[in-house]
Amino acid sequence: MNSAISAKKIKRKIIHIDMDCFYAAVEIRDNPSLKNKPVAVGGGGGDRRGVLCTCNYIARGFGVRAAMPTAYAERLCPDLILLPVDMAKYKAVAKNIHAIFHEFTDLVEPLSLDEAYLDVSESTLYRNSATLIAKKIRSEIKKRENLTASAGVAPNKFLAKIASGWKKPDGLFVIRPQDIDNFVLQLPVAELFGVGKVTAEKLHNMNIKTCADLQKISLLELIQHFGKMGKQLFDQARGIDHRAVEPDRVRKSLSVEETFAQDIKSLDDSLTIIRELYERLMFRIKNSAADLAIKNQFIKLKFNDFRQISAEEMTQGVDLQTFIKLLSATYDGTKPLRLIGIGVHFDEKIGERTVIQASLFDKNNSA
Repeated sequence: MNSAISAKKIKRKIIHIDMDCFYAAVEIRDNPSLKNKPVAVGGGGGDRRGVLCTCNYIARGFGVRAAMPTAYAERLCPDLILLPVDMAKYKAVAKNIHAIFHEFTDLVEPLSLDEAYLDVSESTLYRNSATLIAKKIRSEIKKRENLTASAGVAPNKFLAKIASGWKKPDGLFVIRPQDIDNFVLQLPVAELFGVGKVTAEKLHNMNIKTCADLQKISLLELIQHFGKMGKQLFDQARGIDHRAVEPDRVRKSLSVEETFAQDIKSLDDSLTIIRELYERLMFRIKNSAADLAIKNQFIKLKFNDFRQISAEEMTQGVDLQTFIKLLSATYDGTKPLRLIGIGVHFDEKIGERTVIQASLFDKNNSA
């Protein structure tokens, strides 16, 4: 049977578990004197490219956020306690947490150290109640690791992930099948996956602020305005997501990109964007692909006439200069650009990284 068709017929029960401020929470747990103080984990402020991995909710009250330049975060919160990344410790804790997931189902799809989807559709535990299973998982994490997790329960991955953030921190939110239509109507389009600042602005300029507004736009019109993402917007506005939980999913690549509200028209501006994208990419690698070996770096450019080109270079690490070289080899600054993307492909034959990655948090790695 066609997998896409069969997926539509399955009544799934999906749980999305997301640990609360994971790195910072582990550090506070291990050092109780940090409790009730603003705490962040990430690169030092003395490094002009230092970036935060995460921060606790006290720090967030000052406007501090993950992926924020450390120097700026310290200006927002002068009393911020900044701690270095201890990836070995976080991985050990994450291993214990993921072991808890597997006590309830084998259908676990890890998204990062602190986040995963669980499919409990066929589970007979707790009267086959996904809500009760999610409550038990959260209580076990609290009991064994003294950490809090937020959970979302829904009929598909998209809604479960939205739900897990609905009552953070330390919350549980359930979207039942009969609740989907009313729930998505109120959902701001800025909350949809793949909708960044530029796309949100474009939608708002079209007077589309919620999924109720988005539902009024035809699929054809959305595709005309947003390309293949138009179909994704069309489905999400209706709470549709047929993706299955994939326990054996192997990440093949990781990338970041930016679509511009106004076309980029110079090589200098493009280089500035590359540097910004590089910081975002390194943040994502550090948080969700720290153990994967890299086999190449690539760049993607889309011009204002929608023509697209890409280039790649074999490498065992990742560094800014390689992206700059790829840009220089593919773009001379004479034609307006509407999108720039950079990324890496991983070596699927190597399970553990054999080369230490160049990192945002390494002060010697400046360009």
